Amino acid sequence: MDKELTFVGHLEELRRRIIISLAALGLASVISLPFASWILKVLKAPASGIIGKLAYFGPQDAFLIYMKVGLMAGLVIAFPVIAYQLWKFISPAVEDRFKRYAVHFIIASSAAFLMGCLFAYFVLLPAALNFLLSFGSEDLEPVISAGQYISFTISIILCSGLVFEMPVLSFILARIGLINAAMLKNKWKVAVVAIFVAAAVITPTTDIFNMIILAVPMLLLYVASIWVASIARRSVK
Repeated sequence: MDKELTFVGHLEELRRRIIISLAALGLASVISLPFASWILKVLKAPASGIIGKLAYFGPQDAFLIYMKVGLMAGLVIAFPVIAYQLWKFISPAVEDRFKRYAVHFIIASSAAFLMGCLFAYFVLLPAALNFLLSFGSEDLEPVISAGQYISFTISIILCSGLVFEMPVLSFILARIGLINAAMLKNKWKVAVVAIFVAAAVITPTTDIFNMIILAVPMLLLYVASIWVASIARRSVK
């Protein structure tokens, strides 16, 4: 009976944390909407000189595009709040002496997410766009749908931001004792396969080039995760 109550309590806590996170996301998205036009120009900048004006093909498309842009900006703004809610949910599983590191976790996870987004914006997006649009010719003129372009850029940026959380997640799991550096080293072959599969799944296109440019930083982050896990366990001792 106690276990059932404990399980129900965990579900209730999870529900509460999700509601707070969604509320923060909604508020941040609403705040971002007046700046959606400017953010759209920023997102279009990596395609400067490659793509002209973006087109939309339905009366509701422009509205939906601005909603997507506002939601993405809202997620970036609200990420520290979401990270804090995640920490509060997992903190009961962390030893008391590590609970004071909540601020460190929020800063580290937010910084990692932002670094991933910036990496995608300045490295992945220009490379992907140049490669994909290089197949055009005199007979093929790109008329890019604004909806498809925004979905493409948002997918790469947000996926990259989440991928950069790998070392932070490894640090926490190593602190808790669920993983260690030796385990990660021994499973490197499985990790390589999993990383390429994950890159293929989360890449918004089906070409191998974009899969590789996302998989390479993931492999480097896995190596960083081994080092971080090693530090985490040493500091526990």
